[in-house]
Amino acid sequence: MKTEMKQRYEEYIEKFKQTAPEDVQEKMKKAIDELQHSKEGEGLEKGEKAPDFTLPDPNGNPISLSNQLSVGPVIVTFYRGGWCPYCNMELREYQQILNDIHAAGGELIAISPETPDHSLSTAQKNDLQFHVLSDVGNKTAREFNLVYPLPDYLVDIYKDKGLNVDEHNGDETWELPVSATYVIDREGTIVYEYTKADYKDRAEPSEVLEVLKETK
Repeated sequence: MKTEMKQRYEEYIEKFKQTAPEDVQEKMKKAIDELQHSKEGEGLEKGEKAPDFTLPDPNGNPISLSNQLSVGPVIVTFYRGGWCPYCNMELREYQQILNDIHAAGGELIAISPETPDHSLSTAQKNDLQFHVLSDVGNKTAREFNLVYPLPDYLVDIYKDKGLNVDEHNGDETWELPVSATYVIDREGTIVYEYTKADYKDRAEPSEVLEVLKETK
């Protein structure tokens, strides 16, 4: 099934440009540019071993990467949180191709730093039938080299909008993972990675599916 996530992104971005104040847009662009030119959130590379992890799903059940890999290859996607419209669009696109992922012998895991309660809200809101896990404190994201702190001027913008990321994450760090997607083979090796500082630039789920189909 071909998804059209990037087209949806473009439509949303255009609406944002028409409605958001220019100074807000400039600060958001500045934050992305600063992250792109830093060493933070660069992520792991193709050919590296993926760190094993065990994280809770919204019901508190522990889900480990190694257990999932014992069955077949795994897509792991890190998202910022259910408050992020781009994340929700991405998760819904993955839900659309979930049957194809399973038919290819694979599994899908989505990870955010949100608490289990907020992960449950994200899963319910988007009717997600795959593993949505809570990485409180970004411990797993840190092992994947994805974590970065939001700059103070961006924190102020989020707070002005009533978006309290710290409450969603259950800590006071205002740290997030870079949006990243990996395909991991049964040996635990990363065979595909897509990591971008710009949270609006993400792997097309249908393309990730094609990689999965070729992965054992």
